[in-house]
Amino acid sequence: MMNNISVTAVFFLSGLNETRHHRSALFFLSLLCYCIIILVNLSLILIIIYVNSLHEPMYIMLCAFCMNGLYGTAGFYPKFLWDLLSPVHIISYSGCLFQAQVIYSFASNDLSILAVMAYDRYLAICRPLEYNSVMSNQKAVKLLCFSWLISFCIVGINIFLTFRLKLCSPFLSRLFCVNWSIVALACFPAETAVNNIVAFISMIIYVFHALFIIWSYMHLIKTCASSLEKRAKFMQTCVPHLVSLLTFIVTMLFDVLSMRFISSDLLKTFQNFVAIEFLVIPPIMNPLMYGFKLTKIRMKIISLATCKTK
Repeated sequence: MMNNISVTAVFFLSGLNETRHHRSALFFLSLLCYCIIILVNLSLILIIIYVNSLHEPMYIMLCAFCMNGLYGTAGFYPKFLWDLLSPVHIISYSGCLFQAQVIYSFASNDLSILAVMAYDRYLAICRPLEYNSVMSNQKAVKLLCFSWLISFCIVGINIFLTFRLKLCSPFLSRLFCVNWSIVALACFPAETAVNNIVAFISMIIYVFHALFIIWSYMHLIKTCASSLEKRAKFMQTCVPHLVSLLTFIVTMLFDVLSMRFISSDLLKTFQNFVAIEFLVIPPIMNPLMYGFKLTKIRMKIISLATCKTK
């Protein structure tokens, strides 16, 4: 049995095999999507950086949110666009693990940032007198850096455990590298027990993130229900966070379900869309939603647009 095991140097990505007749259209749409993601996220980042009145914890967190979106999509779109122009879709073993690290640390950190945002809104609305003493720009940056580091390390541990496995096949039926798909190629399923345990613990950690966010917003809703002023503040600053959380949960849930339960006989195009929707919908929708919903950012965008048209 050991003689049949070879060292995997490259992976063959077969997710694009059924799109050979629509590559040009798919390339154009993907390039357009990536350009929009870069434009809307970078615009919001630059506005927050250069407008002094936006140098507040809430906007710093939003800036980190957009930066994370650029980080995650950079791990997918350049390689995907290249594959659309190439006859053979391959990626090196180390490159595959690196891509999985970037994409899933991006997804994990999205939830961590949403948790930090929920904590910030809880302090601002439920404990306004204590807000300035508990939350500052420096503390916001420290919380964001800590959350990113933890997310990167958690995903890194999972990737390292995958790296030690002996693989019996170089074929991945995906558009990009997914840790679960790589683990499924292991020659000896017994060796994946540690991977499964660590992956389960990682999942539990982020379930607690989601529960903390839900708990925070339950308190926020309860606090805001009795005050018209707080209700207006909740609608302006908290609703975008809730929509971002809902979008994140739905897109990631679809991705997990597609890996675990969707039949291989199902239309490949649908499987591909489900697999990449968390790299398409949130990175575009989040900056647009915050840009239009938050008054300070919206007014700045309007003033910039007005100046350019004059």
